[in-house]
Amino acid sequence: MESSRILLLFSLITSLSVHELLQPAEARSFFVFGDSLVDNGNNNYLVTTARADMPPYGIDYPTHRPTGRFSNGLNIPDIISEHLGEESTLPYLSPQLQGEKLLVGANYASAGIGILNDTGIQFLNIIRIGQQLAYFQQHQERLSSMIGPDQAQRLVNEALVLITLGGNDFVNNYYLVPYSIRSQQYDLPDYVPFIISEYKKILRRLYDLGARQILVTGTGPLGCVPNALALRGRNGNCDPELQRAGDLYNPQLVQMLNQLNTDIGSDVFVTANAFKMHMDFITNPQAYGFVTSKIACCGQGQYNGVGLCTVASNLCPNRDVYAFWDAFHPTEKANRAIVSQFMTGSNEYMNPMNLSTILAMDART
Repeated sequence: MESSRILLLFSLITSLSVHELLQPAEARSFFVFGDSLVDNGNNNYLVTTARADMPPYGIDYPTHRPTGRFSNGLNIPDIISEHLGEESTLPYLSPQLQGEKLLVGANYASAGIGILNDTGIQFLNIIRIGQQLAYFQQHQERLSSMIGPDQAQRLVNEALVLITLGGNDFVNNYYLVPYSIRSQQYDLPDYVPFIISEYKKILRRLYDLGARQILVTGTGPLGCVPNALALRGRNGNCDPELQRAGDLYNPQLVQMLNQLNTDIGSDVFVTANAFKMHMDFITNPQAYGFVTSKIACCGQGQYNGVGLCTVASNLCPNRDVYAFWDAFHPTEKANRAIVSQFMTGSNEYMNPMNLSTILAMDART
């Protein structure tokens, strides 16, 4: 009888420890796909020119060292992880992504990529979106070996997914050089539906791989970043042609996501209006504590928008008063403003619901 009690107690303790491993209180895995806006270091492991592994990148990161994030500090996925109460996801290529770290999720993003495979070819070896999805599938196989296929599927179904694509298909493809191949193939009003149709295939594949809560960001105001102001804008005004690209792309993205949700019969895809989130602090920087939304903190040339951010670049002493860190990417403080809208923004920013609503709904089920 005593031995039976001991065996039962051992069985309960074992069951509890496995359950806690799989589902700690309020734990949620987080998977990230996309480009340099969300890359947290995968490109460090690749032979590519699209990298942020040298100072002054990371100057305000907790370690004060470059990590591969295109930021002075934390990027959007890091800040979302804070709100989830979780540690930041590791880059999928990191050798540290082993064991229990796999349960946290992973970041598959790679600077320079786009929706199209020919986007970012100048950066050589980058993880194109098809390969990112293949890594996601591989990750699930690793999880299955660790916790069993049913629990692995549950973890993925309940996970939060962020995907950020599209900007490079304009900046580093269509508008990369005058008379680019894509601009010869398509007028802009025809190019946008083409990349939207390709993106739909990617998102459907993500759904087929088990993702059920997917945040999809639109493009930001491409014509208002310091690089565009320096090379394309006039008198400090946003470049109208790049702005036009976003004006065409973002509404069609929303329409496509709504159609996917209708087809699936559930609000799987949530649109984040990155254009408006950025324009709020670009048009009224003082309201966010910035002294400028035109000049990058790190860079050279007009608006510090020319070339790369390096140790030889101009560097502002206080990153918290700059909206842009380098020629293309926001500072950590601006990223925090963006994620704030992810969390609590109205339908104007997050459609059909914000992240706080998603988390609250899940807590009740």
